[in-house]
Amino acid sequence: MIDAIYNGGLGLFSGGWWTAVVWPVLWILLKIVCIVAPLMGAVAYLTLWERKLLGFMQVRHGPNRVGPFGLLQPLADGIKLLTKEIIQPTAASKGLFFLGPVMAIMPALAGWVAIPFGPDVALANVNAGILLIMAITSIEVYGVIIAGWASNSKYAFLGALRASAQMVSYEIAMGFCFLVVIMVSGSMNLTAIVMSQGTGMAADMGASILSWNWLPLLPIFIVYLISGVAETNRHPFDVVEGEAEIVAGHMVEYSGMGFAVFFLAEYASMWLVSILAVLMFLGGWLPPFDFLSFIPGWIWLGIKTFVVVSMFIWIRATFPRFRYDQIMRLGWKIFIPVTLVWLVIVGAWLHSPWNIWK
Repeated sequence: MIDAIYNGGLGLFSGGWWTAVVWPVLWILLKIVCIVAPLMGAVAYLTLWERKLLGFMQVRHGPNRVGPFGLLQPLADGIKLLTKEIIQPTAASKGLFFLGPVMAIMPALAGWVAIPFGPDVALANVNAGILLIMAITSIEVYGVIIAGWASNSKYAFLGALRASAQMVSYEIAMGFCFLVVIMVSGSMNLTAIVMSQGTGMAADMGASILSWNWLPLLPIFIVYLISGVAETNRHPFDVVEGEAEIVAGHMVEYSGMGFAVFFLAEYASMWLVSILAVLMFLGGWLPPFDFLSFIPGWIWLGIKTFVVVSMFIWIRATFPRFRYDQIMRLGWKIFIPVTLVWLVIVGAWLHSPWNIWK
């Protein structure tokens, strides 16, 4: 169907410029809009779902005044932030001050370029998809550093240093998790990683849920989830924005849409980390059992991603905030050694007679 739409667009006009330059560019922009527009809606309503779910867990009402059941609350919040005055500190570096939020949200959105929503259904179905996503998302730390530096505030700068150190620390553990998945799948292509989880003895018996990577790679899966929480600066790892400690961290001098862009970047990163967890460990668009295969794959992908992103909120409602030294010790002294040990174990497993990924 997608190929038919593309070929139909090529046939609208006859001419070298249209077929060689104009329509291919318009087609790419159209696909980008089809990904970014629903993503921004999901980001906006994730804020509402978080407030509703936290209210349920804490036995209180969430937002319920704006629209039916509070469903228009994200729109009201967006209008409020759009109309608030943008204040720039006098001594701030103007160019870098406004570049910081852009550098923070751009990787969270650009990382979706290699995310497949079905077999070979991706904006860029590249062979090194995981490598491309890691390269793009690693840029996000620069937005945090630039924001803290450009604000010309010691509070913002200290918060930026804490945030960047935390993000880099847990990025290493996440990188090793990616490496283990690449080893067992034999590919860096996310589509191939998902399809490899639909093979094996359990999948042949109709229970592909037992063939997904979460089961044999359970420690790596847990490390990835916790590292994802820390990488996105979410509670209980949000000491960067610990109100009792350092105000709002690197965002302390931002107001209006500048603050909102940082806020949206955090939630966009939550969606990206969650869908990567689903693709690498939870079978992507594959149904858990064969008798459920009548449900379209993109619905399974959405359900699994929604469950994982809801776990971020569940964790926030459950655990107290950690101290910064505890966070850094967990990343460097526990997660990195654990992932390295499992890297060796999986490597030996792959070369043993009990290899289950043949």
